[in-house]
Amino acid sequence: MLAVNPVPAPLEVLMSTPAPGDFSYPRPRPRLSVDELLAAKNTQPIRSLDDLTADTFESDEELEEFLAFTYAERHRDAA
Repeated sequence: MLAVNPVPAPLEVLMSTPAPGDFSYPRPRPRLSVDELLAAKNTQPIRSLDDLTADTFESDEELEEFLAFTYAERHRDAA
């Protein structure tokens, strides 16, 4: 006679939802229109290209060094 071993029952996994006072999950943010977002940041429209200028480099030489470095990095693995 063959011995039959009982098949173990699958493990039961209990899941729960967070308690009402549990703030460990992100809360949905209210949906704002583009106009409301812009008003909240006090943004102004760009009126000319001068609005976009920035003094990033102190000299033309510093700019040239940056451009040479950027070019070399972009083409480093191309060969």
